[in-house]
Amino acid sequence: MKRQLFTCILGLVFACSGWAQGGSAHKQLRSGDKDYQANEYSAAEEHYRRALIKEESDQGRYNLGNAIYQQERYEEAVKQYEDAAQSASEAVLQARAYHNLGNAHYQQQAYDQAVEAYKEALKRAPDDLQTKYNLALAQRELKLQQQRQQQEQEEKNGDEQNPSQEDQQESGEQDQQQQQQQQEQNKNDNQPRPAEAVQLSEEEIRQLLQIMEQEEQQVLEKMRRLEANPKRSEKDW
Repeated sequence: MKRQLFTCILGLVFACSGWAQGGSAHKQLRSGDKDYQANEYSAAEEHYRRALIKEESDQGRYNLGNAIYQQERYEEAVKQYEDAAQSASEAVLQARAYHNLGNAHYQQQAYDQAVEAYKEALKRAPDDLQTKYNLALAQRELKLQQQRQQQEQEEKNGDEQNPSQEDQQESGEQDQQQQQQQQEQNKNDNQPRPAEAVQLSEEEIRQLLQIMEQEEQQVLEKMRRLEANPKRSEKDW
């Protein structure tokens, strides 16, 4: 069972009321913030885009990324988070952008990229428990993904060279059913959740991290056993 991904840092970077420059852009940002807080993400996106047209800002790119993320357009959100993280001058905004960049990669099951993004976030906010939790979660999913790929390759190499047509048809039907079941599971598991959906104390997060560390050791032990007893391939290549 996949654990819930922390999206708590999907909070906005609010426009400062005393901002003297770019008044029109500031107005669009504030309108976008109001729409975002009301869960009107499409309207918020439009305001943030208008703000960026009037004046480029790290704040605008970050908030735009959040609005897009909440609409499940993760690939587009990645671009906004990358731009915000690379151009932001403040470590706090950089950390938030990298955290959410990791979330967007995670939702696309690009766990290797999610791991790297969370690590970048922790370089700037090393004590952030939510990012540590997400990093542990992404590392766990990455190991499981690699393990599944290894098993699939071993099964492929161990198949008979000339399976019967009936066997092929039966296998194809089973694979299709499994694929459909996996797609349904991924659809349910990967739904983005707003910050309000996660309300855990620091002690609860630490306990979760400890549990995940124990599970990670179990996965590593299983992988070591597989490596110690590899299946022989019938093909000499």
